[in-house]
Amino acid sequence: MRQFYSVILSFFSLLCVFASASKASESGVILLYHHVASETPASTSISPENFKAHLEYLKANDFNVMGLGEMVNALRVRRTLPEKSVAITFDDGYLSIYDTAFPMLNEFGFPFTVFVSTGPIDRAQSNYMSWGNIKEMASAGVTIANHLVEHPYMLDKLQGEAQVDWIERMREEILEAQQTITRHSGQDNKFIAYPYGEYDNDIKSLVEELGFIGFAQNSGSAGFSSDFLALPRFPLASIYANLSTAKVKFATKAFNVEQLRPLSPVSSNSRPTATLKFSTGDYRLNQIACFSNNKPMIMNWSSSEEGVLTIVPEADLTGRRSRYICTAPDMKSDHFFWYSVQWIDLTH
Repeated sequence: MRQFYSVILSFFSLLCVFASASKASESGVILLYHHVASETPASTSISPENFKAHLEYLKANDFNVMGLGEMVNALRVRRTLPEKSVAITFDDGYLSIYDTAFPMLNEFGFPFTVFVSTGPIDRAQSNYMSWGNIKEMASAGVTIANHLVEHPYMLDKLQGEAQVDWIERMREEILEAQQTITRHSGQDNKFIAYPYGEYDNDIKSLVEELGFIGFAQNSGSAGFSSDFLALPRFPLASIYANLSTAKVKFATKAFNVEQLRPLSPVSSNSRPTATLKFSTGDYRLNQIACFSNNKPMIMNWSSSEEGVLTIVPEADLTGRRSRYICTAPDMKSDHFFWYSVQWIDLTH
């Protein structure tokens, strides 16, 4: 009889191992917020009511809300995460993060990261946190990270500025901000969020040289094959702050995709072409759909066997920053895979 129970227990233990493995994921979602307020600019704001609805949804639906460092470290070594893993981040260092978001996140027990621009805080600029606020959050376990000193357009050179001088100026911005953050928070996290989500290959090379992980603002889930010098984050503000659309993004997965071109997001072409190579995954190539300005794109599978797709918009891009978005349904769940291609036109 004892042997019988031993066999049964071993059987159930094996089932539990398989169940746990089936819930493992090769990707996680990084969320991006700025203001948590109703009176600040809509383009970078979510109301306290909507933000609380996001947290309630994450809690009620058993999402694994984890620290940014924990998520990134796991993905870099290709260690799977629990299914439906998300990390919460904020950019800039606005006062509402401390006054409104911090108490809410404490109530739910959710870790989070704040990327701070140090210049406005040093000047005690209106609507920004103080270093005292930041020290208090850091002592409570909040991750404090680098958003440079003056939140610059990193790709904009000064008039007559040489390439070497521009890179040196960006280096000084990063290092000065890092030193200030460490002095006030006691933390030295090598994470940098690009202001306005703008970067190019030269900026990425600088960030790599300095030993940082880079975070962008183009949407998508971060996975094993993501670019750790420009990890995607989902901006959740304005029309994208409502729960009905946000909850789809919470549960997205990362395509196993290599971006063959462009190698840099900077282009002055009004209809730039992108070429992507999709490896096998829990999605069907013929179900991938790509969009620009919410409109379907021209899709050309130049090598369907190798998963090579070329996409181009049917209408001109407008503005300084644009993105292409490709999605496909997950064959094993009601979730979606998501990938975006970032474009930056410096002529605007």
